[in-house]
Amino acid sequence: MQPTDVTGVSSQAQHPDTIGPYKIIRVLGEGGMGTVYEAAETGAVRRNVALKIVRVGLNSHEVRARFEAERQALALMDHAGIAKVLQAGETPEGEPFFAMELVKGMCLTDYCDVKRLSTNQRLELFAAVCHAVQHAHQKGVIHRDLKPSNVLVTEQDGKPQPKVIDFGIAKALGLQLTDSTLVTRAGFAVGTASYMSPEQAESSGIDVDTRSDIYSLGVILYELLVGRLPVEPSGQGIHAFIARLASGETNAPRPSARFTGLGKFRATIAHARRTDPEHLGRDLKGDLDWIVMKALDFDRSRRYESAFAMAMDIERFLIHQPVSARPPTPVYRLRKFVRRNRVGVAATSAAVLALVIGAVFTAVGMVRATRAEAAAANEAAAARQVSDFLVDLFRVSDPGESRGNAVTARELLDRGAQKSLVDLSGRPELQGRMMQTIGTAYVGLGLYGAAQSQLEQALRARERALGPTNVAVAETELSLGDAIRDHGDAASADSHYARALRIRETALGREDPAVARVLASIAGLRWQQGRNAEAETLYKRVLAIDQRKLSADDTVLAKDFASIGVVYWATGRYADAETNMRRGLAIQERRLGPEHPRLASTLNNLGGVYWSEGRYGDALPLYERVRAIFERTFDPMHPNVAMILNNLGETYWKLGRYAEAEPAFRRALKIKEARMKPGHPSIAVTLNGLAGLLRDAGGRTAESEAAYKRALRIREAALGPGDPKVAETVGDYAQLLRGTGRAQEADALVKQYSRSR
Repeated sequence: MQPTDVTGVSSQAQHPDTIGPYKIIRVLGEGGMGTVYEAAETGAVRRNVALKIVRVGLNSHEVRARFEAERQALALMDHAGIAKVLQAGETPEGEPFFAMELVKGMCLTDYCDVKRLSTNQRLELFAAVCHAVQHAHQKGVIHRDLKPSNVLVTEQDGKPQPKVIDFGIAKALGLQLTDSTLVTRAGFAVGTASYMSPEQAESSGIDVDTRSDIYSLGVILYELLVGRLPVEPSGQGIHAFIARLASGETNAPRPSARFTGLGKFRATIAHARRTDPEHLGRDLKGDLDWIVMKALDFDRSRRYESAFAMAMDIERFLIHQPVSARPPTPVYRLRKFVRRNRVGVAATSAAVLALVIGAVFTAVGMVRATRAEAAAANEAAAARQVSDFLVDLFRVSDPGESRGNAVTARELLDRGAQKSLVDLSGRPELQGRMMQTIGTAYVGLGLYGAAQSQLEQALRARERALGPTNVAVAETELSLGDAIRDHGDAASADSHYARALRIRETALGREDPAVARVLASIAGLRWQQGRNAEAETLYKRVLAIDQRKLSADDTVLAKDFASIGVVYWATGRYADAETNMRRGLAIQERRLGPEHPRLASTLNNLGGVYWSEGRYGDALPLYERVRAIFERTFDPMHPNVAMILNNLGETYWKLGRYAEAEPAFRRALKIKEARMKPGHPSIAVTLNGLAGLLRDAGGRTAESEAAYKRALRIREAALGPGDPKVAETVGDYAQLLRGTGRAQEADALVKQYSRSR
């Protein structure tokens, strides 16, 4: 830390060995207003502190007044994001000093760059800073010198914790801390020029309120996002810069425009944010531009009214809700709604939009091909019909229909399903395409029963309109197989996959990537059934097709590598599994970015490899990363949320963190029982893990045994008595029996099932 005031003066004075009850260890920083030391207490309590002393020669009435305000103001603070004041006093020479919590961290911007935090990670960290500043404002204190070097970031339990330091020029707000609080020397601008608000830059500096800190927070956020200040003081002289700032003539460009103008530096800045210039420029444009520029408004009445309001807008941005900084147009609100529900609604809207475009092109093609006015009119009418369908589906302006615009993805899909039955009953081809889209979106939301019903109707409509061997029929058969498989009916899924494969191989040839997609689904089913040799053979064929037909950086190929890695994992070939999963993950991170939902499956399975190797500490951060992605992407009852909760439960269990493991298992079980068929093998996975936890936690034998028995019944019925997963539950249950003195029962259980293998 190198604290410095706007004069840029540094002291070179001789440093003492002790100050009061503190032994000086080293100088942390020197500035125009004083020196900060790291010091050790010499009394009964032994701890290192940051010791700040007001400089000799600046012991004027004004400096003492500022120090008195600082000391008492900080004593009021009690927030994890604000460094605590521990003691205050004077040196024998009459110099004021205070001891405060020693924060061994990095300056905010340095931490973000060194750790290569993504834009969203930077925003999460910055929101925490806003909450700390809000606490100070609620205590009646303005910081007035907020800048990255006054926000230090430490790590607690592996997570970043920002701490705001140095309220050395804080000023009481509404609460008269001392008689000398409001004394300010006329003509002295207190603060750091680059982060100073316009009203603070004015010569008096008296008319300053909390919105001055909001401006400084806006400058910090600008720098975190763009890597540059909104306006650089260099080149024009500090006094000229302050004069321009006070008069509102700095004209800061929007963050996206500033970034665009950085030319060759853009790649380095984007790299520090784990992305590329194109993606970073796109991320900055829009909501983030609005948020930053609202904080930097010259007219403070148009800034955020509080640090809390600014934090809330950032948090709304992170969960894809409309931000208050931006005009709430209907199109904007609809776009944010679709973004929040992209697994269901975004898939629906994209496909329906494609349907509209396709219908329009069909109309144009018919005109050109036949020159028949009647046919053109008919196709144009079809395009209008689909367009009207799309508009009506997303119309949420009627409070009676939308219940105050709180429309969920499920409600939109249900509305679309019903409308497609009625409005498109006379056009089976369009109806089939619409139902296909809605059914696929249901799968994305984990609503497998609704998906199956919708896709079965789509299949009938397409067969009626196009015939039984059309490739569109194969598309629906594949989607239907996926939905049925995920719902837990392997045998039925198999027949749909077989038909989809026959149609596509006949129409497209055996080496088409569309054929590979069917083979990949069949391979996934074989892995689920424990038929790993067949799954491996199928995935190798998929890889061979895709490597010949697709680019080496295609995300479909990335999924292929990750999928065959799962088979290697299931057969105990952990090194091969890790190699393939990491190869797929590298492609996904390059093409999609580190936080894209499609990374979740690969991250989860790589965590599974580590878990199987006993590397629980390596698996846990991957699982936690997946959980964060799923909780942003899916509704709380989605089966994928249950899956990652189950994996976290097993990892916490193995790490001995039982108190965290049990609620994870129980929530996973609740979701699975709500969304899956009663005999789904995945339910048994969670029951088996929960039973093991209860067994090892001690004193809960009856609960553990009940869970093992239920898991065993499900696995035996779904997989057969000779399946390895049945053997897993038998072995775990037998361990419980032996541990409770029931060795004969354990031996009988093992013997009963060993005859089936």
